[in-house]
Amino acid sequence: MAAEPGRRPPPWRTIAVLVVIVLALYYPVGMLWVSRIDDDPGFAAENVPQGASHAVATAAALIDREVNRNRWVANDPFFLPPAALDNMPNFQQGIVAALSRFAVELTDQIGRTRGSSEVDADLDKAVGLLKYPGTVWVFDLSTSWAPTASSESQYRAAIKALRRYNERLTEGNAVFERRGDNLLATLDRIAADIGSSSAALDRHITEHAGDLVDFAADDLFYSVKGRLYAYSLLLRDLAKDYGRVINDRDLDRVWAQMLATFQAAAALAPPVVENAGVDGLILPNHLAVQGFYLLRARTQLREVTNILLK
Repeated sequence: MAAEPGRRPPPWRTIAVLVVIVLALYYPVGMLWVSRIDDDPGFAAENVPQGASHAVATAAALIDREVNRNRWVANDPFFLPPAALDNMPNFQQGIVAALSRFAVELTDQIGRTRGSSEVDADLDKAVGLLKYPGTVWVFDLSTSWAPTASSESQYRAAIKALRRYNERLTEGNAVFERRGDNLLATLDRIAADIGSSSAALDRHITEHAGDLVDFAADDLFYSVKGRLYAYSLLLRDLAKDYGRVINDRDLDRVWAQMLATFQAAAALAPPVVENAGVDGLILPNHLAVQGFYLLRARTQLREVTNILLK
């Protein structure tokens, strides 16, 4: 029966319409509100005290930015809008992967005297915490029904460990070896890590270039972008920490060229990541473009280590 003229529809009908509208907007609006690929090349830790490491300070500040300011989204459950994002969580996890690699080098090389001294407790703790998966929410039903440590809680603890180490550096109660061989070993590990990223790009291009639908291309692109972005900041600040070595070896120009390539690679931000044929006429292959910059950065990184070997 049609509603009589002038009569309002039943309240339940109005509520149902509002619910439908809210649900239709919930995910897209929530995703747009949260999504942020923060690749600011000028990001740095503020007020780094004399004697502290600029690279360590920036590593802690970068984790803090992604977890506490930009919001960690890689572990959001399905009922939260950011769970539908893929570029931002892959970018964030790429950042943490690079910082985890750097933390290992701090523990094994930079933060101890040669190989005979004791491992720094704060650095060792940071390594374990940064290796924690980025996709763990407060509940992980695949292992237990009980609450568990979330990714954010582990990364916040890593921030505290890195900052404690830097504080102890300023007090003279920690080691930061500023020798050329320590820098060389760290750069070698970074080169190996981005070499692994290059292999992943090559494999995906070989297996999927030209596919009509490739939902994994942007995941890989932004994961590699996150790594390169984090490394660009770390290398910039390692130049401050190892300023004397760089000046003594006349590395300023070569280092600046290397850093510019890392920054160019980290700045790539296509509206849509395409994995078209590498010899395609119309559509680009953004993974191949990223791979070019990555290999150029790795080559320049090897140039720096070759000079340090002499």
